[in-house]
This record gives sequence, C-alpha cells and structure tokens, in this order.
Amino acid sequence: MRFEGRAARADAPYSGSGAFSAHATLENQRGFRAPNHMPSESNAGAKFQQLIALMARLRSPGGCPWDREQTFDSIKPYTLEETYEVLDAIERRDWPGLAEELGDYILQAVFYAQMAAEQELFGIEDALDAINEKLVRRHPHVFGDEQAATSGDVKRIWGEVKAAEKKDRGHGGDGLLAGVPRALPALVEAQQIASRAAGVGFDWENPEQVIEKLHEELGEFAEARRKASADELENELGDILFVIVNLARFVKVDPEQALRRTNAKFRQRWSYIERKLAEGGKTPAESTVAEMEALWQEAKR
Repeated sequence: MRFEGRAARADAPYSGSGAFSAHATLENQRGFRAPNHMPSESNAGAKFQQLIALMARLRSPGGCPWDREQTFDSIKPYTLEETYEVLDAIERRDWPGLAEELGDYILQAVFYAQMAAEQELFGIEDALDAINEKLVRRHPHVFGDEQAATSGDVKRIWGEVKAAEKKDRGHGGDGLLAGVPRALPALVEAQQIASRAAGVGFDWENPEQVIEKLHEELGEFAEARRKASADELENELGDILFVIVNLARFVKVDPEQALRRTNAKFRQRWSYIERKLAEGGKTPAESTVAEMEALWQEAKR
C-alpha cells in the first residue's frame, strides 16, 4: 500500500479503522467510552480531513512552488517559531489569537506527515494511532485497573510504563538520560536530565541545600573571573545556570516561564522609558544613565 494515497485522500471515511475514528479506536481499548464533550467526528474530523487535503494539494504537481520545495529540515525553524507564538498567545491571554496559532501549530504536524507519506515512510493516521495508543497505555489508572490517588502515583505509573516501552523496543539497557535529546534547548535539557536523576534519588534534600550549592558555584565563578579564563568562565557560568534550574525545580517554578515573564517585564519598563524620553524630545542614546534609571524606577511603581 502506498502511504501517499492514505495521507492525501480528501474522501477518507470517518469510521472503521481509518485515521479519523479516534473514538472507535479508544473504545476498543479496555472498554473506554468517549465522554460526551468530545468534538463530534462529523465536525472536528471533517475539518481535520480538509486540512490534510489542502496540504496534499499544496504539495502536489501544480500546487504551491514554495510548499513543494520544503523538506523536513527546512520546516524545522517554522515549527519552533510556531511553538513560541503559541506560548506568546497564552501569556497574553489572547484566546482568539491562540486558536489561530494552534491551527498553525497543527499544520506543522500535517506538513511533516504529508512529506513522510510522499516518501512512503508513514501516514498521518500512523501518527494519530501512535498518540491515541500512547495516551491509553500511559493512563492505566484511567483506562485500566491501576489506581492513582495523587500526581505522585501518576508519575510512578508513567515511569513504569515508559520503562516497559523501552524494554519492548530493545532499549531497556540504555542509560537513564539516553531518552533526553541533546538537540533540546539547553534550559529544557537541564530540566529533564536533572529531573530524571532526581527520580532515582540523585538529588538534594531541600531547597536550602541547592542555595548552598549556588553560593559555592558563585565562589568558583568569582575565582574564574580572577584568572580571566574564558573557558573556565563559561564552565562555571554553566554550573550556576544548572543549579538555578534545580532550584526552580525544588520550588516548583518553570524556569523558562519565569525568565519569559521577566523578559516581558523588562520590555514593558523599557517601553515606558522610551515613551517618556520621546515626550521630552529625546532618545535613550541621547540620555544619561541617571535619567533612564529614574524612569525605570517610575515604571516599576
């Protein structure tokens, strides 16, 4: 069977074993029944099928030259861009904007799946099957006989299921951190590897110990400054950042979100400085540090 036909057809059925019978697929697993508030297949399924057909048309002979030129690698930057635009809409509480950005985000998955289908690698229904099956498999406390009273119980179950999955794939002997991609942004990678190590007991006991470690690393950074060693400065600064990520984990703060919040705050206050200076016919470049600092303090109030 050619994957291209499976991915590109605009008249794929919404029932049976096809990609768009999500309710039926789940209902066949452990007696699960879809709740009433799930989107109807005749609505959400049809709209999703339309998106797949549109993408197939754009990539087909006579379609869009730009879309036809794209590859897995050329689309990657757009995937990252769309991810951050989703986050930005959430932070601004722009719900109509979030709906639009989520559409762009979903398009990324459809774009990748269409290219994969053209190369007979897999179809969009394979991706949908994978996530549907994973959701059921990793929630035996919902769809099976397991019991989970707390989020800690859920994390334990997830760990057990993931370990079984790795064993089934022949990766049972892989190291603890093997599943954390090196291609992740450094902050996210630090969060994940620290959490995995903590999950097997390699961790501090409390936030105070993490803060003590932070002071230790700051001392080592000061020593690197005295030596004026660029390599040591980079190394020690990396250690400081890693400890801060762990401190965030202990106090249950997402460091990425915390930094994005501070970035937004800086933007807001800097805009205030620019606006006030402009009212006096000046630019930041034409102003003193003292003038800008005074406006900065005003912006904080």
